[in-house]
Amino acid sequence: MKYDVVIVGGGAAGSVLASRLAENPNTS
Repeated sequence: MKYDVVIVGGGAAGSVLASRLAENPNTS
């Protein structure tokens, strides 16, 4: 779970990106 930065830097958009990262564990 290293997409905390994405959530903080995106807000609502971060939630979407976090979901994408959650679906793709290969994504850094």
